[in-house]
Amino acid sequence: MTREQKKMKAPERRREILSLLQSEKEPIKGGELAEKMKVSRQVIVGDVSLLKAKNEPIIATSQGYLYVQENKAAPAFERTIACRHSAEQTETELNILVDHGVFIKDVTVEHPVYGDLTASLLLANRRDVQTLLERIRETKSSYLLELTGGIHLHTISADNNKAIEEALDALQAEGILLKS
Repeated sequence: MTREQKKMKAPERRREILSLLQSEKEPIKGGELAEKMKVSRQVIVGDVSLLKAKNEPIIATSQGYLYVQENKAAPAFERTIACRHSAEQTETELNILVDHGVFIKDVTVEHPVYGDLTASLLLANRRDVQTLLERIRETKSSYLLELTGGIHLHTISADNNKAIEEALDALQAEGILLKS
């Protein structure tokens, strides 16, 4: 029996998952990991949860699992912004940001029971935006903003403050940015 035919024990499988995630710069889908490990996707979800519980810096994104490498030259400017819009305006909002060279790290909503719910987005360009929106459509998922009447926060960053300011002006012109 070859190693591939022999079923891996859980600790060995988790080491292999960790190694694969560490070696990739791009996210790896859970289904892809499941196929490689010859287990169900649910087993991968459990394995990744256990790795996270051991403080491995793994995040789940709409594109798959990502091992967060040490902070390599973080952008000089980061800001949290408040927005309000309908689900139909999501693509417009996200494209405005990435078209101005702004990186969208996450989205946060304040849930009345669970408090702050944050989802990693990691969107840098229109292709990333399209991948997220396609995944939402394919899975028939709801947008987090639907829990809060459209109000949500984004952590955004850019190499310069001008890119952020221009993006915020464009969001304001669309009626998306909440100003205090």
